[in-house]
Amino acid sequence: MKKTDPRWNDESCTPGSGNVFIDLGFDPAEAQVMQLRAEVMIRTAQRLKEQGWTQAEAAQKLGITQPRVSRLIRGKVEDFSLDMLLTLAARAGLHPELRLSS
Repeated sequence: MKKTDPRWNDESCTPGSGNVFIDLGFDPAEAQVMQLRAEVMIRTAQRLKEQGWTQAEAAQKLGITQPRVSRLIRGKVEDFSLDMLLTLAARAGLHPELRLSS
């Protein structure tokens, strides 16, 4: 796309749904799980940073390999199930809860 293309000057804004995965076109049920996985991953990575652990220390405490810690920190959400992310969050000292609402 050239900078002369009128789309460069398009300042219109489409409101989001609150779930980026829905906005990207995923099925709403799948998008909800993906959002949960992303949130747990982000919070766990933040916790590791707060603890000041190296990736090797985090790997030992979480019971996973250092390359897996690296993928967690880099946000490779596709590499982790929700179950595994909840387990890692708990091992990192977080207290994950699941709440269902209608």
